[in-house]
Amino acid sequence: MKKNIISIVASTLVFGLVSINALAQSATVFPSKTITLVVPFTPSSGSDIIARIIAPKLATKWGQSVIVDNKPGASGNLGAQAVAKASPDGHTLLMAINTFTMTPAIYKNLGFDPINDFSPITKLAESGFAFAVNPNLPAKDIKSLIGVVKKNGDKLNYASPGNGTPHHLAMELFKSSYQLDILHVPYKGIQGALTDLMGGQVQMMFATVHSTRPLEQAGKMRFLAVTGDARNPSVPDVPTFKEQGIKEMEGLDAWFAVLAPGRTPTETINRINRDFIEVMNAPDTKAELAQKGLNVVTSSPVQLATIIKSDLARWKKVVLEANITAD
Repeated sequence: MKKNIISIVASTLVFGLVSINALAQSATVFPSKTITLVVPFTPSSGSDIIARIIAPKLATKWGQSVIVDNKPGASGNLGAQAVAKASPDGHTLLMAINTFTMTPAIYKNLGFDPINDFSPITKLAESGFAFAVNPNLPAKDIKSLIGVVKKNGDKLNYASPGNGTPHHLAMELFKSSYQLDILHVPYKGIQGALTDLMGGQVQMMFATVHSTRPLEQAGKMRFLAVTGDARNPSVPDVPTFKEQGIKEMEGLDAWFAVLAPGRTPTETINRINRDFIEVMNAPDTKAELAQKGLNVVTSSPVQLATIIKSDLARWKKVVLEANITAD
């Protein structure tokens, strides 16, 4: 009996040591293997552009391969779901855009919690929006546009690259702020929306400056205003909404950020934050992104968490007032 007790105790101790060792091994030190940057949109999107520019620079810094994995679908939800379920060790990261704070108000079954299932790391960049109109629309600024819309009742349409996109919600915010009646025409992507805007089938839309600047330069559309606290350096002749007395559109720029799965260790988050900020603020990175119309803006994890919580509340209000639902 005594030998059996000793044997059981010994086995328990061995099992305990093995378990502790397994736990220690599971708490992977970062970086110790390939890092995946999950882009929840198609190639050439803003988050994809950022990821592909910085991936080789992060790989050099970390001494590990860094790959870009595009997982588009459901306005970014599919990619977000994949990261939410990944191991919380920093080796799978989400290259998010502010659609991340919009879809929770639109989709009933997200498959993730935007607060509890993610650990914010840093904001990466911003891209300003332009209020673009067909050149034949008789409006020269935002206030004259409001007059044109109110005079023409429900005869005017606006485009977006899809239901629940930042372009869609930005226009709904504008409409609700000034009690405007403009019909929403959603497209399956930005190209169709821009084509019909130039053709006059729709009269206006919100679009990122970097994606529409060449068309504006060619006279195929006209910009009435841009978002941001200051004029966009790509279109310095176009006034901001704020300059035109439209305060409701402040803080509307599209922002890009990187998030880790929830419960990622604080020391890992801080390490990734430090390295991303260093890479993003390198002169060559900033210059390359500026050419793409993306302005580098980084932050602390706490600052990004505050932005996410604020935007979740803001867009929930817009979605409820406009009665926006998923396609």
